[in-house]
Amino acid sequence: MRDTGVVNVGPEPLTFDDVIKVARHGAPVRLTDDAMAAVAAARQRVDELAESPVPAYGVSTGFGALATRHIDPALRAQLQRSLVRSHAAGNGPEVETEVVRALMLLRLHTLATGHTGIRPTTAKTLAAVLSAGITPIVHEYGSLGCSGDLAPLSHVALTLMGEGVVRDSTGNVTEAAEALKQAGIDPVELAAKEGLALINGTDGMLGMLVMAIDDLNKLVRTADVSAAMSVEALLGTDRVFAPELQALRPHPGQAAAAANMTRILAGSGIMASHRDPENCTRVQDAYSLRCAPQVAGAARDTIAHATTVATWELASAVDNPAVLADGRVESNGNFHGAPIGYVLDFLAIVAADLASMSERRTDRFLDVARNHGLPAFLADDPGVDSGHMIAQYTQAAIVSELKRLAVPASVDSIPSSAMQEDHVSMGWSAARKLRRSVDGLTRVLAIEVLTAARALDLRRPLTPAPATAAVVDALRETVPGPGPDRFLAPEIDSAVRLVADGAVVEAVESVTGPLA
Repeated sequence: MRDTGVVNVGPEPLTFDDVIKVARHGAPVRLTDDAMAAVAAARQRVDELAESPVPAYGVSTGFGALATRHIDPALRAQLQRSLVRSHAAGNGPEVETEVVRALMLLRLHTLATGHTGIRPTTAKTLAAVLSAGITPIVHEYGSLGCSGDLAPLSHVALTLMGEGVVRDSTGNVTEAAEALKQAGIDPVELAAKEGLALINGTDGMLGMLVMAIDDLNKLVRTADVSAAMSVEALLGTDRVFAPELQALRPHPGQAAAAANMTRILAGSGIMASHRDPENCTRVQDAYSLRCAPQVAGAARDTIAHATTVATWELASAVDNPAVLADGRVESNGNFHGAPIGYVLDFLAIVAADLASMSERRTDRFLDVARNHGLPAFLADDPGVDSGHMIAQYTQAAIVSELKRLAVPASVDSIPSSAMQEDHVSMGWSAARKLRRSVDGLTRVLAIEVLTAARALDLRRPLTPAPATAAVVDALRETVPGPGPDRFLAPEIDSAVRLVADGAVVEAVESVTGPLA
């Protein structure tokens, strides 16, 4: 992992950039002085409650449906250990390192707000584990998204206790106790309230939301690029993207997408070749070409809403019970994942629809009845060669999967904890499927770029726009131009890498400047 500088964690909200640096680039963290002061003040109040004969939920009682039992002081350390061990019940495939690092950072931030009552030494231990590159092994299944991501966060808390398994800074699987020892970190013995403070949050689903938004902001611009390449290579028109037409329906995302496509297509010799009425007999293009800004624009506006929700969540302190500024420790329902779960599901719909429209444009290239003079399947020798026939099959298979993944998880609920937790968010599940959706969209757009680039080459001697030509040039560094059939899978993989790392958008922006 790349060190991108220390990320300071205090009571103030984290930024998207903070999350990306720590989760994806391995940045270490530091608790600020303000954070340590807030943590110490809240802990003092929890210690007072722990000594009181009056039961306080999570401090001197059991949890969930067992909250009515008052726990003897001699058993409270055991209570915290038992909570973490029993809740670390995840199962299934291992969750990606970036997801675990994101949820660790976000839990640390909630601790740093001073609303959880954790001890300063425990917060420092979590920060040290994160900075040392130790990643607790968290599993796919176990979270209902209420009370937050209990099972995933419990696997993290287990690591702080020196139990369970982790990946060390080199990525090797090892016992948590050994990894902590090698890093010079002492395990903690949890005190009153600390088990709940470490596990009662929506941090996993929020971390995945932030990273999905980061990915989709790049992919929606890529969708403008791939759509523009397809409009150009299919001899479509850019007149429908004119600002005066977009202004009739003033959605900001639509205006941005249309403006991007106009800039990308500027200076195209291919567009100029059929711009006058004598050379263009079509009245209007198919929806997948003509309505690209409307779909990509709606996607942008949905991403903007999700960004607003994520920003609110990054400013939140999610725990139950919560320590208030006036010293009260109150039970609450802020751990419910519905606000995050809804937008995670919205974004899965966005990914499915962007991919669906992209696949329809790709399909038009392959059909001689609709591709306006290009060879069947863009093949070198149709019949002998199949060209991009099966590349579209791959797109279609992914799009079909994305449609299934667009079915919302957040409308489901399975009661748990003896009906105490009788309505759950399923936000973790929404986040997990969104990650797969984002990956699928990346691949679908890559195949459209690959196919459109081949079609642009086949339109020569007509010349593409400088911006679309830059994309073709970037692709041609690893993928040869049109010719007899070759092993196609590696070429698709090359295109996927160019889309995933932002190189397609960067190629365009080297000509146009920053896209909206």
